[in-house]
Amino acid sequence: MNTVFIRITKLLDEHQVKYLIKDHLPTRTSEESALHRDEPLKIGAKAMLLKIDTGFVMAVLPADKKIDSALLKKVLSSKSLRFATPEELKEITGLVPGSVPPFGALFNIPMLVDKSLLEEEYVAFNAGSLEKSIKMKTSDYVKIAQPALVSFIK
Repeated sequence: MNTVFIRITKLLDEHQVKYLIKDHLPTRTSEESALHRDEPLKIGAKAMLLKIDTGFVMAVLPADKKIDSALLKKVLSSKSLRFATPEELKEITGLVPGSVPPFGALFNIPMLVDKSLLEEEYVAFNAGSLEKSIKMKTSDYVKIAQPALVSFIK
């Protein structure tokens, strides 16, 4: 069993929040995940591991949006910004692209969430696996994840 998935469900259970687990075919993209979850793309939370001047950071945004790199560099006060390589992602999280959940604390990584994610009542995300997703109330997600809320999307 996937230990990241177990850690997420344990965290949610400890906070006594309601959530749904959805098992589905392996998905590589947010679009595929939304289709298999039978949920709108906009409630998906994309967790992106990024390399900046000072190390790594997790940026979480709605799955139907894209990062504004120039704006995010300003927010992070970083001259450089790039996506982590699959090898870096595996080394830091133990996961493959597309399976990273939007909980930076699980990996001791600072995390930023774009404020637009709060516009939807629910959030859904791949939970440490390309075959397992979790859907929960966005307000519960923010309460548990305690992210820095900023704006960095196009």
